[in-house]
Amino acid sequence: MNRRTFIQQASLFTITLASSKILSACNSNVNDSNAAIKEINFGVLSTESQDNQKPIWEPFAAAMSQEVGIPIKPFYVTQYAAVIEAMRFGKVQAAWLGGKSYIEAARVANAEAFAQVVSADGTRGYYSHLIANKDNPITAEAKAVGGDKYVIQNAAKLTFAFNEPNSTSGFLVPSYYIFTKNNIEPKKAFKRLIFAGNHEACALAVANKQVDVATVSNEALNRLERTNPTARKKIEIIWQSPLIPSDPIVYRQDLPADIKKRLQNFFYNYKDAKVLTPFEISGFVPAEDKNWHTIRELEIAKKIQETQAKENLSAQEKQQKIAELNQQLKEIE
Repeated sequence: MNRRTFIQQASLFTITLASSKILSACNSNVNDSNAAIKEINFGVLSTESQDNQKPIWEPFAAAMSQEVGIPIKPFYVTQYAAVIEAMRFGKVQAAWLGGKSYIEAARVANAEAFAQVVSADGTRGYYSHLIANKDNPITAEAKAVGGDKYVIQNAAKLTFAFNEPNSTSGFLVPSYYIFTKNNIEPKKAFKRLIFAGNHEACALAVANKQVDVATVSNEALNRLERTNPTARKKIEIIWQSPLIPSDPIVYRQDLPADIKKRLQNFFYNYKDAKVLTPFEISGFVPAEDKNWHTIRELEIAKKIQETQAKENLSAQEKQQKIAELNQQLKEIE
């Protein structure tokens, strides 16, 4: 089966952006590209608590400020939707996003990717995991048969935590590879399903035996080993995804060209290992929007399969909707 045929047999869960809070907090006056930029708010997705993020981000922001020549202020948020809405309404001018959140930001918030993260081992990608507590009786069996298979077969007896709906590794990738491909609806399958809100919360929910299984990225587990080694020792990986394209660095398209150029120069050339090591990365490389087409294809693929499974649509309605989605796939170059 070729890649395109495989994509055309998949679907997507309906995802709702919880944006009302950030809408009220954001300034609706988007920065005029011709106005003087006195500072830049840089969106930081808080996959961990802000207290853990600040010691990592403040030296990086200081170095960026020096290179760009204007203050760069980390803008910490607890949900992916919040930074998207902040960028949409001009409160955030640049950000470090995940693949799925970037696609949404490019669609609604005038975001443009210009750099991509390079991992500490030189790869340009990362992984999604399913994790369980080492002391949980399910863990040994899950590892033996494969965590994805075990979860599918035993979902009705399990409690499960996703990260949040705009997370690539914490929702999109595991929901596609584990559930959509097997025609399973998580909301109906599990004994209890929650959205923990971030990677750290998912990991701690497993470590503290609040849920049986949760999603998390390998990067978040690496950070947890530094910030909370006791919790990390309680966690066992029971499934690993295919490689996910590494995170994009983005700015609003209407930033002045000279500011864009200075941001590019900083990210393309910054190599301070002391500052970058806590991020588990070695640096950044130039990138463009198409680097994340794989994520777009996953989303459209899941929509196709979801449409096929809908019982309230006629055959003609399904055919029309699927044709529209297939056209979207063709338009991704």
